[in-house]
Amino acid sequence: MAGADVNLIDGLDPDQLAAVRAPRGPVCVLAGAGTGKTRTIVSRIAHLIGSGHVTAGQVLAVTFTARAAGEMRTRLRAMGVPGAQARTFHSAALRQLRYFWPRVVGDAQWDLVETKLRLVGQAAHRAGAGTERETLRDLASEIEWAKASLVAPEDYPAAAARARRDSPAAPELVAKVYAGYESLKNESRLLDFDDLLLHTAAALEEHTEVAEEFRDRYRCFVVDEYQDVTPLQQRVLEAWLGRRDDLTVVGDANQTIYSFAGASPRPLLDFTRRFPEAAVVRLERDYRSTPEVVSLANRVISAARDRPAGSRLKLVGQRDNGPEPKFAEYDDEPAEAVAVAARVKELVEAGTPLSEIAILYRVNAQSEVYEQALAQLEIPYLVRGGERFFARQEIRQAVAALRTAAVKGPEGELPAIVRAVLVPIGLTEEPPTGGSARERWESLLALVELAEELASTAQDADLSRYVTELDQRAQAQHPPTVEGVTLASLHAAKGLEWDAVFLVGVVEGTLPIQHADGDDAAIEEERRLLYVGVTRARVHLSMSWALARAEGGNRYRRRSRFLYGLIPENHPVARVAATRQRDLPRQAVARGMNPVRYCRVCGDKLVGTMPIKLGRCESCPADLDEGLLERLRGWRVERAKGLKVPAYVIFTDATLLAIAEQRPADRAALVAISGVGATKLDRFGAEVLALVGGEPRSGDV
Repeated sequence: MAGADVNLIDGLDPDQLAAVRAPRGPVCVLAGAGTGKTRTIVSRIAHLIGSGHVTAGQVLAVTFTARAAGEMRTRLRAMGVPGAQARTFHSAALRQLRYFWPRVVGDAQWDLVETKLRLVGQAAHRAGAGTERETLRDLASEIEWAKASLVAPEDYPAAAARARRDSPAAPELVAKVYAGYESLKNESRLLDFDDLLLHTAAALEEHTEVAEEFRDRYRCFVVDEYQDVTPLQQRVLEAWLGRRDDLTVVGDANQTIYSFAGASPRPLLDFTRRFPEAAVVRLERDYRSTPEVVSLANRVISAARDRPAGSRLKLVGQRDNGPEPKFAEYDDEPAEAVAVAARVKELVEAGTPLSEIAILYRVNAQSEVYEQALAQLEIPYLVRGGERFFARQEIRQAVAALRTAAVKGPEGELPAIVRAVLVPIGLTEEPPTGGSARERWESLLALVELAEELASTAQDADLSRYVTELDQRAQAQHPPTVEGVTLASLHAAKGLEWDAVFLVGVVEGTLPIQHADGDDAAIEEERRLLYVGVTRARVHLSMSWALARAEGGNRYRRRSRFLYGLIPENHPVARVAATRQRDLPRQAVARGMNPVRYCRVCGDKLVGTMPIKLGRCESCPADLDEGLLERLRGWRVERAKGLKVPAYVIFTDATLLAIAEQRPADRAALVAISGVGATKLDRFGAEVLALVGGEPRSGDV
């Protein structure tokens, strides 16, 4: 086996080799993006088998996607160890549960739920909750989060408040739907995917003979992407292990981007506390990206807060030098999309394959303008992790409704007509807080903005002409399914890489997403999402943003706070014009954006969530009105009780503190405070301004 071991380790760098040859027992591999972790993992498994520590059949490697598990199996076969299992958590649990079911339960095995929406819909109807498709999808996602977080139905309201969840309904109502769903599922003798993990853990925890047989079969465990493990998956892993410690985990806390689904890097960060004798190996040599891309990635993540020292990785580029990352600012999104499409065409003509180019964005609703721009240049594209814009259910419904309305020939301004038609489909005045309903709302809002764009460029634009425009766009955006440019959200891009990556729409309110503002943990996850996007690029990296959404619209936006410190000082877009800063507040009122980015005391640029929230540097003196702060807190308590939501949903403590310091005198000054968007301005603005002016709140004598 000595010769085989030489072939196994040939080409590994010293750190990879240390991970492969680490002694059997607890091993933690902190592996940065592009550092060859998959090769390292399979080489370690092959080494353990080849050196006689375990047999191939005693190894179980788990990861989070079928694609990653398949890649691992392919590499293991190539190394001559096809007997080692590589599966997803759910696949491994399903196989084990089917085997042990007769002894654990004793009757016929329960079937798997193919889609939980039907049962969630029945439970929602019985509970008096909404049953629209998007609402059911969000309720299903919330149930999945609760089960992944080991939260029972009766504990959901308190757990949701602690986690600051944007619940799709009142937490008590969600808990009622959750409990009803579980009852219906059990009555029908069905299991969902989370049940596979719950029942597997219970079988091993409660049945000694089952645990002994399992642990006699599997002796060595490897967990990839350990930063994404949920409490439920961690419980299964602990049940697998028992009191043993033959465990190798691989992860990168810098790439934790699934907290909304219950994932937590805490088990990775606490690994050496649980196993003080664990070997820790750091992989920091980046073989994927050029030094220029690597340097930018390091600067993105170095600004992150609350990173435990032991988990910090600084990538070191190993490739030859390449082009510097590009930054660009545009007047509006259509102009940004046209420029990106033109640059894509240049890369293709210079020899870059279409499949090696990606356009990445924060939310799926951003894809349409890029689909249109690519289609106009006849550049094939593929939408990953989502449907093409005009194929989405809400867009098909909207176009059908608009076509019906056009027959009646309604009078009025086009944007107003379009908005009125879309209200019954889900275009509310206030955007939903998140989830499927928010994505639907964003897509419908994009249709209104298309109407605004048409109205601004064609004097006689009416609804019939608008519908014709939509039909033409839809026809143009159905290229054949061939090799093409990838369009994907940043979440969907995780685990992938391309020669050229365009990160688009890097503006406040989109990246970071607006509903993350005021929550430091959520802002840091948004930063990690940008880091993941940057590290997808091998050679060419472009970052861009637009000051307006629609063509010719008001330029109310500002580039993302994450770009500070990334753009070279001599770059044309490095400086924000003072005149633009002065013009922002009035536009912000209409658009829900927050223009404050410079200290109101010393004038220095603000960096960090709390300084931006307060509108001043932390070292600058505060002018706090303690009495106003108390009035604001009392008002918030009353409003939260009335609306049956956690207090922070009204305004966070930091926002109340900023209001009490700045004492805004009008709506423009109030919306300029971070955390006060257009929605909250319309809903609470008059009450807050009355409190600032010293007027008693409702209920005071």
